[in-house]
Amino acid sequence: MSDRYSRQPVFYRCCFKVLFLLALHSLGCDVLEDIVGPVDDPASGSDVVSNDVTNTSDDEIIRIGTFNIQVFGQSKLAKHDAMDALAEIARRFDVLAIQEIRSKNQDVMPRFLKLINAKGNAHYDFIIGPRLGRTVSKEQYAYVFNTDRVVVDERFVYSVDDPDDLLHRSPLVARFQAVGPANGLAFTFTLINIHTDPDEADLEVNVLDDVVNAVRQDGSGEDDVILLGDLNADSKHLGHLAGLPEIMWVVSGEPTNVALSASYDNILFHRRDTLEFTGVGGVYNFPKEFSLSRSSADEISDHLPVWAEFSIYEGVSPALASGRRQVAR
Repeated sequence: MSDRYSRQPVFYRCCFKVLFLLALHSLGCDVLEDIVGPVDDPASGSDVVSNDVTNTSDDEIIRIGTFNIQVFGQSKLAKHDAMDALAEIARRFDVLAIQEIRSKNQDVMPRFLKLINAKGNAHYDFIIGPRLGRTVSKEQYAYVFNTDRVVVDERFVYSVDDPDDLLHRSPLVARFQAVGPANGLAFTFTLINIHTDPDEADLEVNVLDDVVNAVRQDGSGEDDVILLGDLNADSKHLGHLAGLPEIMWVVSGEPTNVALSASYDNILFHRRDTLEFTGVGGVYNFPKEFSLSRSSADEISDHLPVWAEFSIYEGVSPALASGRRQVAR
């Protein structure tokens, strides 16, 4: 069914540009040797080492995260303590996929970006997609990214076309490249930002395998395709998505909500194509990190960010680049 999905134009804000993107082409993908080696369950997240999210990361590593910022709109913008915390959270990541932006007024992300860049020498920018949804309650996806660490491939920023309307909110796709290594040596990757409908999560998760396959054939030639977001499903209920060859995920058996009662959010990719994964990732418990009360945490979101780290070098784990082997749990 992957031919159901193609690309549709999306409003793209980076240096205040608006792009309209073109149609699909086919590509081929090389299969590379997996640095972490085979495990009994090739789709399991059990070989992921969960560390704390620090303010800064190694220069040879980029940190990618996903965060459902619950009902991110005008009311939340007015909560100064919550917004300060959100800006601090965003600065912990080199790329952060955001779900659940809800506002007819399109000032949410510009105001958020100003707050992120107000501290230190931060140089972040953002990409935002169109307002989507089948009801009057529309949502937008966005990416916030550190321009000192990654650049956007403007040719491959788009919303996935869903002609059969199988998804309430078509994913927002964007391709990035790590800053630092020379062209041809830098890690390039495509992100698929998704928020499934909670009432139809089982149905929507079952078509995300087709979405991944379609994005792999979008003409970019990219083999490092990473799906991330709020799936409204834990690792045991990924349906057809879990059936993709060599698929792995970062979170397994760990809650991703503030109440610590359910697992909804994840990051998934092909374990043998994405050798750049360091084996380090997990759930960022910001209420614990910031010593927040439950009520204060709820002002920020009912979700916790999920994250993973990757080498800035194409096809090479940082462990190999430095002569060390990553020890996985």
